[in-house]
Amino acid sequence: MSKNQTEGTNSDLIFYLNGNPIPFNTGDTIMDAALRAGEYIDHLCHHPEFKPHGSCRICIVKLDGKSASSCTQPAIKNTHVTSNSEEIIGQRKSLLQMLFVEGNHICPSCEKSGDCQLQALAYQNKMLSSHFNQFFPKRAIDASHPAVFIDFNRCILCELCVRASRDVDKKNIFWIDGRGINAKLMINSPSGKLRDSDFSINDVAAQICPVGAILPKHQGYEIPIEKRRYDKQPISVVEIDCQKRSQD
Repeated sequence: MSKNQTEGTNSDLIFYLNGNPIPFNTGDTIMDAALRAGEYIDHLCHHPEFKPHGSCRICIVKLDGKSASSCTQPAIKNTHVTSNSEEIIGQRKSLLQMLFVEGNHICPSCEKSGDCQLQALAYQNKMLSSHFNQFFPKRAIDASHPAVFIDFNRCILCELCVRASRDVDKKNIFWIDGRGINAKLMINSPSGKLRDSDFSINDVAAQICPVGAILPKHQGYEIPIEKRRYDKQPISVVEIDCQKRSQD
């Protein structure tokens, strides 16, 4: 639980999100304050336990008419933030489409289907096609670890596993090599294989992937269709419910 959650909010500090007043504390980002107030802003690379990263840009908003990433932008008193205009939804949809074509995502047969944040956000933003030409990158699968396998085809470079392994697990198992379209997730071991690292199924990094890139072995498809996290309710409802439970 964050310091801001334990101390509450300063009622004198308010900004407006889509016309709704959102109280915040000094040091809060727009995302911090919005989620605590029960207002969902689409995101992929954000996690409340980690320092803001701003890599996916899915949380784009307009702050008094200027574009900003809500996970890194500090909240400012009396400003007006928009997260749901047609322009922003269009930009967000384009970003999602690019994430889909830059990897090899096979949603209908993926065992993460129904529990994947990327897929859930595509549904929420009414993304009906990938629009752009598919890149079909040639990426490997690392099945060397006895408990976990990594499908690099599905990695969206959110760096959640990098941050979790470095900041929580204190292992530095993962890192990102390259820039732009050539960027890729790497494993910090002598062979470059997960089996030769001290990675564990119990690591936070093993549980945090928002897509299907890091998955436990021998558990695929155990949860049936219609009982997965985002099968019956949109991601905005599910995540706000989780946020409320964490605050109780």
